Amino acid sequence: MSLQYSIAGTTSSEIATSVESGVRSGALEPGTALPPVRALATHLALSPGTIASAYRTLRQRGIVETDGRRGTRVRTKPPISPRSGGRLPTPPGARDLASGNPDPALLPALGPRLRRLAPDPVLYGMAGPVPELAVLARERLSADGVPAESVTVTSGCLDAVERVLGAHLRTGDSVAVEDPGWSNLLDLLAAMDHPVIPVPVDDDGPDPVSVEAAIRHGARAIVVTSRAQNPWGASVSAARATRLRAILTAHPDTLVVEDDHAAELATEPLHALAGTTRHWATVRSVSKPLGPDLRCAILAGDDETVGRVEGRQWLAARWVSTVLQALVVELWRDPAVEALVTRAGERYDERRTALVSALGRRGVRAHGRSGLNVWVPVEDETAVCARLMEAGWVVAPGRMYRISSGEGIRITASTLQVGRDVDVLADAVARALAPGRAPATA
Repeated sequence: MSLQYSIAGTTSSEIATSVESGVRSGALEPGTALPPVRALATHLALSPGTIASAYRTLRQRGIVETDGRRGTRVRTKPPISPRSGGRLPTPPGARDLASGNPDPALLPALGPRLRRLAPDPVLYGMAGPVPELAVLARERLSADGVPAESVTVTSGCLDAVERVLGAHLRTGDSVAVEDPGWSNLLDLLAAMDHPVIPVPVDDDGPDPVSVEAAIRHGARAIVVTSRAQNPWGASVSAARATRLRAILTAHPDTLVVEDDHAAELATEPLHALAGTTRHWATVRSVSKPLGPDLRCAILAGDDETVGRVEGRQWLAARWVSTVLQALVVELWRDPAVEALVTRAGERYDERRTALVSALGRRGVRAHGRSGLNVWVPVEDETAVCARLMEAGWVVAPGRMYRISSGEGIRITASTLQVGRDVDVLADAVARALAPGRAPATA
């Protein structure tokens, strides 16, 4: 075997532990291919069934994934903490367009608002959703057509999604997801041992025919990004929402989780799917408009779903800090912050649209109707990413987001300046695609 890290063990459990140790130490990096079952069985003098069992255990833990002819590989973000640290730094002199972060210059300063807070001490048994935050959240969600009688607060969007799925699904239940879709969600579902059923996405959102097929093939839940879909940049249109609501109404036992992570930052109207099935949840984060460090999200849903989420949360994390919740209230009530969020949404639209247009003028098809990101279909994403890095641009390879969809790259346009930035980048992308031009359509 050519694998440098030596996988060891005499039982399936020991082999799985050995692989997990290699991932944790950094010896087995994300994307590393593991030996084929029969090759490793021969090397360790064990039966293929033992190796297959070990690999199955690793898949259930979300550490590895099986990708057809590519074999078994370490996931991009396995749910264990590597001692080698986090993501690789951007090379000196290069621009980071891979992180997906908002522009720091368009985020409100927290210091002045924090100094205005004067919270009273909160003791055990006294905490929960801050009433003022719940009132404001109901107003904002109701204005967007989301039933908001039952709301609670979670520690960010992904925390809410995990709690909602945990409230209704059992291990092994399938979940329909957008493809390409949010990489963190895909990794979370793998860690929770929920097989995914990919649903193709276009500029208007998830494909309705594929959504219905996924439900008929056993999907117990579906996660839909309402606006600013990551990585495609889709926004669910009114016509698409009407078709999706009709499908979901016909399958009332499907759990619907609606991710509105862009919230007030999105300039497109929300066409909500909330309330079409018995159990549903709409999650609205404050991280994109107000700052990623504000680990706070509003969860609206049916009474049973919200009650289960709150009950399980009380047993574990207990509550989201009331100081943090009070800060969100302060930010939401501040007219200057509201104006800044509006201006930020407009700037992101300008930058994203300018990049899509510049690429189009160079014959490069790109997608990005909403949000911070632009998706460019390519034939060889690894090669294109390498060429762009040589030119000083770091973008994200599509493999982090894809299940069975075609290759692509994700470009975060949030910090690009319209004009020279956009034109120089568009030229670099066109040159990077030249040896293996991207398809004209996607």
